[in-house]
Amino acid sequence: MDRLTQMELFVQAVELGSITRAAEKLGLSDPVASRCLSQLEQRLGARLLERTTRRLWLTEAGRAYLQHCVELLAGIADADACVSEYSAQPSGVLSLTSSPSFAMMHIAPVVPEFRRSYPGISVHIITTKHHEDAIESGVDIAVRTRPVEPDSGITVRKLARARYVPVASPKYLAEYGAPTTPKELEQHPTLIYGFSREFHPHSFSRGDTIETVRLRPALLATEGRVLCAAALEGGGILLQPMYTIYEDVKAGRLVPVLADWELPPVVINMACHTRKHQPAKIRVFMDFLLAHFARLDYERKWME
Repeated sequence: MDRLTQMELFVQAVELGSITRAAEKLGLSDPVASRCLSQLEQRLGARLLERTTRRLWLTEAGRAYLQHCVELLAGIADADACVSEYSAQPSGVLSLTSSPSFAMMHIAPVVPEFRRSYPGISVHIITTKHHEDAIESGVDIAVRTRPVEPDSGITVRKLARARYVPVASPKYLAEYGAPTTPKELEQHPTLIYGFSREFHPHSFSRGDTIETVRLRPALLATEGRVLCAAALEGGGILLQPMYTIYEDVKAGRLVPVLADWELPPVVINMACHTRKHQPAKIRVFMDFLLAHFARLDYERKWME
C-alpha cells in the first residue's frame, strides 16, 4: 500500500472514529485496511492509534502525525483543484462593477470577444460610482481607481495608469484664451467630477514646484461623459483622466492646457477577493482584460 493511501486511511479513521467506516469510504476491505495501518505504524516505528472493538483514539505520536497528514492531503487536494480549473471550461455569471464611462468605453465593447472564447460565462456589468462595498456585497470584480486596498483580503491587478488633464474645446479657447498658470484656472468656469458642491482642491506640479488651486465648478457631475458633453460645447475647462477623453484629444475636439504642469495620475485596478484558487470565471476575465489593455497599449497612450 502506498504512503498516500496509508495517510488518507489514517486521517479518515480518526475523522470517522472507525477503521471499518474509513475502509468503506476508501473502497477497502476491513482486513486490508487493518494491515495498511499496521504497515504505516511499523514504517514509522510508533503506534498512532489505540483501538478496542468499540472505539479508537490517538496516541501522542498519532496527534502530531495527524496534523501533518491533514495539511499534506489538503495541499494535494488544492493542487488537483487548481489543475481541474484549467481543464474545465469556465462557466457561470461574472458580476463586475465599474463607473458608467469606463464600462461604456472600455469594458462593454470587449465583452462579445470575451464570450466568443468563453460562451459559458454571462457577464453582468453594474455601473456605479460607489465601489467601496462592491466586493464585500458579493460582486466578483470591481474596476476602480484606487491605487491600494486597505483590506489585505482583496487582490488588486493593475490595468493601467492615466494622466489627469485639464482640457477645453477649441471654441472655448478661441473665445476666452487658455490659462498659463494653475492659479488662472480659478478665473475660468471649470467642469469637475465629484459629489461636493464646495471648492475642489487640485495640486499641480512642475519640477519641484507644487501649486494647489481651489476650484468652484461651473458644472459638477458624477459621470465623466456628462462633463465631456459640456466641454465639447465650449462650457469651460474640463479636468478628467485621459481614459475618458483620449479620443476627443486625439481628434482635436478637446485641447490640453497647462501642458507643462502635471496632476497626479489615476490608477485603474481590478479588485477581487483573495482566494487560494480563484474561480475560473474571474481568473480568465481578468487575464483577458489585462491582455486587451496591453495589446492596445492603453497605459502608454494615456500617460503620454
